[in-house]
Amino acid sequence: MGRNYDHLGKDELVALLQARDRRDATKFGLVWEADEIEREKAINSDFVALDLDPGLSSGVAPWRNLIIEGDNFDALRHLNMTFKGRVKCIYIDPPYNTGNKDFVYNDHFVEKEDLWRHSTWCEFMFQRLTLAKDLLREDGVIFVSIDDNELFHLGLLMDKVFGAGNFVANIVWQKRTSPDARLNLGAAHDYVLAYANALSALKPTLNKIPLSGKRTGDFKNPDNDSRGVWASVDLTGQTGHATPEQFFIIETPSRKKLSPPPGRCWALSEKTFKNLVKENRIWFGKNGDSRPRIKKFLSESEGSTTWTWWTNEEVGHNQEGTKELNDVMSGSDIFSNPKPTRLIERILQIATNPGDLILDFFAGSGTTAHAVQKMNKADCGNRRFILVSSTEATEDAPDKNLCRDVCAERVRRVITGYRNAKGEDVEGLGGDFAYLRCRKIASSRLLDIEHEQVWTALQLIHRPHLLPYVEAPFLMAEGGEDAALIYIPRFEKSILPRLREAVRRHASVIIYSWQPGLLRQHLRADHVQHEAIPESLVRRFGLKK
Repeated sequence: MGRNYDHLGKDELVALLQARDRRDATKFGLVWEADEIEREKAINSDFVALDLDPGLSSGVAPWRNLIIEGDNFDALRHLNMTFKGRVKCIYIDPPYNTGNKDFVYNDHFVEKEDLWRHSTWCEFMFQRLTLAKDLLREDGVIFVSIDDNELFHLGLLMDKVFGAGNFVANIVWQKRTSPDARLNLGAAHDYVLAYANALSALKPTLNKIPLSGKRTGDFKNPDNDSRGVWASVDLTGQTGHATPEQFFIIETPSRKKLSPPPGRCWALSEKTFKNLVKENRIWFGKNGDSRPRIKKFLSESEGSTTWTWWTNEEVGHNQEGTKELNDVMSGSDIFSNPKPTRLIERILQIATNPGDLILDFFAGSGTTAHAVQKMNKADCGNRRFILVSSTEATEDAPDKNLCRDVCAERVRRVITGYRNAKGEDVEGLGGDFAYLRCRKIASSRLLDIEHEQVWTALQLIHRPHLLPYVEAPFLMAEGGEDAALIYIPRFEKSILPRLREAVRRHASVIIYSWQPGLLRQHLRADHVQHEAIPESLVRRFGLKK
């Protein structure tokens, strides 16, 4: 809705117009009417805590993966307190803003006729992308799915948040298997925009993808080489930067003498060539008289460089994504247009390695976690995931809970095993997750934060896993190479002997308590760091007290 200016005086109106003139003077970039749209209810100064629900979690604690129920703006603020600079890869599939009940803003759908539809979407996305950027590692990367409705706005928005110099690629994904019968020119593709946190740091970490079955079919073994199947590649190169050592006469096994083709040179020196001949890595053809080519063995292949055209044959399509979800959930039409796991797997192949952390804060039906667990099963990796999904409740459907009933339930079945739509038992992929809910706490009521919420936050800050809170004089997470973590809900002198013994056993200790000054009097040591609650969390969260 438009803004009401009736309450503003002359000076205030002039100041507003001057600010608008300065903004509109931007030489190039995206400008949207942030001041004209209805303020988003999620944007506030409240502290965000997480409540653990063991009953909806999967597997036995300690949990390594997280599913968070709540508005993703709230969840991202908490994650910035606990995971800043630790995420390797973000994938999101945000609302496409088609006007067809796919974009919920302030508990109601944004309709096609809404005059501020695109500005509302840009402001909504800007607030979340800005928080997401801070979560990425220096070599981190974000992939965003989108269609034609907001593609051009999203590109400029990503330039604004991540910097145009950190653009990686605009990937075209063939989402359909046949043309749309309703249109004479039907859209067959969507897009995946990729941006780096710092392109110079990302480039060395991008991976090649495993060769597909079609590509491996090009490998043969006509000479029965003991090293296995191979494919031959051209031995010539361009002459632009050639050296004299790359111009020489090659004699084939049939005594035929060959020079480089006109305008070309050999791609290596004569000495290197002769060494490759001795190693049986040069192919002269079946009769030994063809132009030489280098043998590349499949067993030595590091994979292939991917390009930005992803066919549905390689990474799946919309119908495949729907079938996968319905197969796991033994139902139909429970979520519209879920992405196929093969699409997310391709992203993970390129951008992650075993041990990396992956975030999806528009988690929908949980495809990203499904893909992560498939990748871990395939390469024995230990990638971790954080999913954020809202209930998607609206005024018309206040009891809807997409996160609990679809996202978490799908991931639980994928982890533990399930019976598919055909009645067949499917083995689980293994893994776990802790189920958490966002809870906002007014900045004036931070003393009301619960011990369970504090212990959850401290573990997420300092540990790669999460344990539930138990009533005890103090809670401790062993350190390993990191500092041991101790939380003291209520200090009593009677716990000092046990506390001193715990501290003595570790080379480095961080103690969080509500009375750090008092504790410091009883427990002084160079290897002990005292932190105050709630002040330390407030500082990390970014609130001003």
